[in-house]
Amino acid sequence: MGKNLEITEKLEKYIEECSHNLHPVQKEIITYNQSLGDIKKMQIALSQCHFLELLIKISKTSKILEIGTFTGLSTLSMALALPENGLLVALDKNIETNKIAKAFFKRANQDKKIKTIVKPALETLEELKRNNNTFDMVFIDADKENYQNYYNKSLELVKKDGLVIIDNVLWHGEVVDDKNVDKLTNIIRNFNDHVKKDKRTEQIILPLGDGLTVSRKL
Repeated sequence: MGKNLEITEKLEKYIEECSHNLHPVQKEIITYNQSLGDIKKMQIALSQCHFLELLIKISKTSKILEIGTFTGLSTLSMALALPENGLLVALDKNIETNKIAKAFFKRANQDKKIKTIVKPALETLEELKRNNNTFDMVFIDADKENYQNYYNKSLELVKKDGLVIIDNVLWHGEVVDDKNVDKLTNIIRNFNDHVKKDKRTEQIILPLGDGLTVSRKL
């Protein structure tokens, strides 16, 4: 059996150099996030930017729901891949980072595709369900305590054969450290187990960034 390759920092840099160029505003967001200190880790990895863009294009996705926006790198990456009449509904509860994200969207001329909603995501998910909204894809990258709730509610909103994609499912590799029993690590482990046992979907975990689950609704 072939052995998985260890992605070193040098190899990651090479992969980035051989991938297609980021949009100038994507680069602006990355530079801005570098100034934020420790919370910059809330940004998705560059490999995930490329993966999401390509996946959206080849699947001909036109309507996306995002749970967790931060300063907008993942949002913008997905919006760039959408057709001109596409829509991305981005949920977040942080007013200040949302203002920053919206400014980036406008500079990239993608603001017409993106609708931001600033309030607790679980409330909005219930409203979207009541209004019979449906989506081709959902991307989850928010508070880990609610991952299972977000996932279950997303499955009520995504179409058959639609995708629910979840970030941080390998949790810096801590999920396989039996000695690590802290709260968030256990939450991610339990979430991964929940998804694995879910008969409504089929899924794979990809070792991109901090781990990305791609789940298809059956």
